Order: sequence, then C-alpha cells, then structure tokens
Amino acid sequence: MDAQKQENRSSSSYWRWSKQDFYPEESFANFASYRKALSQTFPRLRDRILDRSTQSRELVELRKESVNDMKRCLSWWDLIWLCFGSVVGSGIFVITGQEAHDHAGPAIVLSYALSGLSALLSAFCYTEFAVEIPVAGGSFSYLRIELGDFIAFLAAGNILLEAIVGAAGLGRSWTSYFASMIKDDPDFLRFHVKGLAEGFNLLDPMAVAVLVVANSIAMAGTKQASCLNWISSVISAGVIVLILAIGFSHGHVSNLNPFLPYGASGVFTAAAVVYWSYTGFDMVATMAEETKKPSRDIPIGLAGSMTVITVIYCLMALALTMMQKYTEIDRNAAYSVAFSRIGMEWAKYVVSICALKGMATSLLVGALGQARYMTQIARSHMIPPWFALVHPKTGTPIYATLLITLLSSVVAFFSSLDVLSSVFSFSTLSIFMLVGIALLVRRYYVKGETPKSDLGKFLVCLFVIVASCVGGTAVWHSNTGGWIGYVVAVIFWFLGTLGMQLLPQRRAPQLWGVPLVPYLPSLSIGMNIFLIGSLGSEAFWRFLICTAVMILYYLLVGLHATYDVAHRIGQESKVEDGKENVDHGLS
Repeated sequence: MDAQKQENRSSSSYWRWSKQDFYPEESFANFASYRKALSQTFPRLRDRILDRSTQSRELVELRKESVNDMKRCLSWWDLIWLCFGSVVGSGIFVITGQEAHDHAGPAIVLSYALSGLSALLSAFCYTEFAVEIPVAGGSFSYLRIELGDFIAFLAAGNILLEAIVGAAGLGRSWTSYFASMIKDDPDFLRFHVKGLAEGFNLLDPMAVAVLVVANSIAMAGTKQASCLNWISSVISAGVIVLILAIGFSHGHVSNLNPFLPYGASGVFTAAAVVYWSYTGFDMVATMAEETKKPSRDIPIGLAGSMTVITVIYCLMALALTMMQKYTEIDRNAAYSVAFSRIGMEWAKYVVSICALKGMATSLLVGALGQARYMTQIARSHMIPPWFALVHPKTGTPIYATLLITLLSSVVAFFSSLDVLSSVFSFSTLSIFMLVGIALLVRRYYVKGETPKSDLGKFLVCLFVIVASCVGGTAVWHSNTGGWIGYVVAVIFWFLGTLGMQLLPQRRAPQLWGVPLVPYLPSLSIGMNIFLIGSLGSEAFWRFLICTAVMILYYLLVGLHATYDVAHRIGQESKVEDGKENVDHGLS
C-alpha cells in the first residue's frame, strides 16, 4: 500500500497541493483519529523521548519522502568557498571596531582567536557527523540519531528560528550598509510607521527584495549557486588581501601598547560578541547529501576553511589596531575611517562593497543550507512532508526554500537588528552545544552494546562536565567567588572529562574523526555554554517564549506525525525481515 502511494507521488506533478501531501499520517485522517491521537499524547511522548533514529532511517528511509534525489554535484572546492561565503559577511567589518574600542583594545586579536577556536571545535564535531551521516538534515539528523526525537525537535525549532531570524538580520544589515553608501543614515531607505511598537516600526522593503533574489538563485540549482558564490568570494578574498597589505604597510607597532587595556575580562567579553562573525559554517554540513565524496570533501571544505578564516580574522583585527590607536577607532565604520585618515577615501566604498558582497553570499549559502535543514525536518514529518519534495529538474527543495523566504521576509520587513540578534545567538549556540554532547554520546554509547554500568558512569561524567561549565559561567558573570570559583569549575570539568576518557569508546569513526576525544568536544561544550551565559536576560526570555510555542506545536501536531511515521517504518522493516526469512527458508 505504501509502495503504491510512493509510486503515485512520484508520477504526479511537483506543483501539487492536497491534504495527503501535508498530513498523510493516520492521526490526521479525520477528526475522530486526531481526537484519539490526542488522548494518547503522554504515552506517545514517552515513546518519542526514548526513541532514537538510526543512520539507515535518516539516510535511506526518510529520503524517499523527497520523491526525487538531490544532485551530487559539489566538490571540496565548492565546500571551501561555500563556507567562506557563508561565514565571511559583514561581521568582521562591523564588530571589530566596536569591540576593540569598547572592550578589548589591541587584544581584540585574542578575542578573535578564542572565538575562532570555539567555532573550529564545533566545526570538527560537525565534520565527523557529516562524513559518517551525509544527509541534508545536518545537526537535526545528528541529534535525532544520538539524543532522540524530542531533543531533535527542539533543535529543529531552533534551526527554523535561526534560519528565519538570521536571514532577516542579514537582509536588514544589507539595507543599512547600502543606505550608508548613499547617505550617512542607515535608515534612509526604510519607512517609519508611528503606530507600531519601537523596534518594529521601521519597514524595510529592500531587505525583502534582497532575500527574494538570494533565495531565487538558491532554488534555481545548487551547482549554479555554488559557482556564483565562489567567483564572488574569490573577488572578496582579493579585497581582504588588499586591506591587509595596506593595513600592515601603514601600521605602527606602538599602537598596540597597551595590549590589554581592559584586562582579560575585556578579551572574553569581546570574544562573546565577535563569535557571531564565525557563524554560518553549519550550513555547509547540510550540503553533505549533495557532495560527491563526503569522506574527503567535507573535512577539507569545513574544518580546513574554518582554520583559514580564523587566521584571516585575526590578521584583519591586528591590521586595524596597528593602523589606529584603539581609543581613536571609529565604532561604526572602523576600516573605512582608518583608511580615510591615511588619505585613502576610496577605501570607504571598497570596504562597503566587500561587506555588501559578504552579506549577499551569506544569504545565498544560508538559503541553500536552511532549505536542506527544512527538507530533512519535513522528511521526518515534524513539519508537513510537502516541504520535503525535491524538484525533478533543479534538484533543489523549492517548497522548503519558499517557506524560509516567506517567513524571513515578513520578519525582515518589520523587525530591527537589535531585536533579532539575541534570539539568533541563543539558538545557534544551543545547537552547537547539543552537537558536542551528541558526539560524546555517539562515541561512548551504542544501544545493545554498552553495559548499563558504563552508561551510568558516562551520564555522571557528562553531567559533571555540563554542570561545571554552567557553574564556571555563573561565577564569571556574577563576579563573585574570585579565582577559587574558576579553579573549582575547571577541576570538576577536568575530572568529568578524565573520567569519560577512562571509559571504553563503543564506536570508532569509520572515515574521519575528531581528535582528542573526549577533551575537544568537552571543551566545545564548555565554550558554547560560556558564550550563552554572555547573553542578556532578554535573549533568555525570548528563547523561552519561542521554546514554549515550539513545545505546544509538538504536542498538538509534530508528536503524533512522527509517532505514526516511526511505527510505520518499524512495521515495514519487520515485514521485510519476515520476507527475507521466508525466502531464505525456501532457498
């Protein structure tokens, strides 16, 4: 019966719109079925919390929901430039001057190094998963396999939130930069509406236009979008080399003194802010399903490019602080003003064009990655499977891309950047932290193989690691306890990680693995928790409100859809196993 349904879907037109495409599950067949499903909410919730997906389910079974396959057309060269285009946006040009002036001084280079290390550790974790599980779902699939369906859903909600808010924020930034080139007013191209609340009263039609263009290119084809990205990114890299050459040739070492004017606290405060210059690399992990040779291309493209980007950021920060004393750096247009003061007025336009290009490619790669996230989430039926359909000619998930385009355009049209940034930050860091935890679970726990005693020890060690990181972060931001609090937190973190190291690893990576496990994933968890703790209370409240809405949706819709799908696949597997046994007996 299901095979017949699959065949009917394959032969029907891509452009379709029926209840069967949106809610094909048994729980939504009619009102009576839905009422019965709701009455079973708590036992189903227990089932979903305890259930973990499998690699074969994510790689094979769920992919059938897309009807058509995505095209394997990307090489390591494409991935390198996709990562560069996704990560190197406006952040380095906007945030560097602000944080060097306010918090770190010349030690801003250390802030970029620390943030780069944290991002690189997360990239390592993503790389191991992407090589072993080359599927469009990225972190959603990794968490579904290792931490279970419910945790994966919370991650999925945050991925969707991150996609919408991140794209909207980039669209708003693009408008601000473009307006500043025309007139010294970032809101010049926006419309002020008095009747709306502050933060939502500057309407931005240009941001919507930029989002529509970027997403349209993403829908046209992955390889075409990749080629456009790497050509423009090569040009951008050339501009960055020019900026570095001019900066160092006109720089003075004396401007680096004092190197730590705000102390270590200033370095860490700035590190929490400049971290956003590194976000976006996780989008490349979602391209694994379209990569020609994942075991080779993904480590080179993801881990390799993030290492290079970290070096570039540190050099750009150093060049800026050598050109100007940190107290004289312009907070809003650091590089443009620095070049103007050495007689290079044209640099203002070069920097602005480079930043605009960076934001445009970040939007393009983000559109590619976010749509792939949505595709896998839809394949699992957490959102309607209609969004998982892949177009037979373009090989791209057009419906998923349209979903992101519509929602991000609405948000970008109304919401200001300060409203968007804190929500985006919390979502991103929480997902990175969960991926680090998932990697440790993957290495140390295999269902049916790990003894209960070892599982108990592992969970205790993991709890100690997370608790010590939370405790250390609390000490840092409360300014109480002095150095004793930090020492205690570090000791407990080390003991938890050491205890985990003494346990036997139950799964070794087959193709590429994170080195120094459990220390590097444990350090990644700690750094992400620390950065989460650097966010203000508003970010926490917005995150909690969004999470509450996500859970409500899950209890009413997502839970029942995924429950039906999981049990249908399980029954099909049993039937297939039974047929194989019968065939084997007959032979």
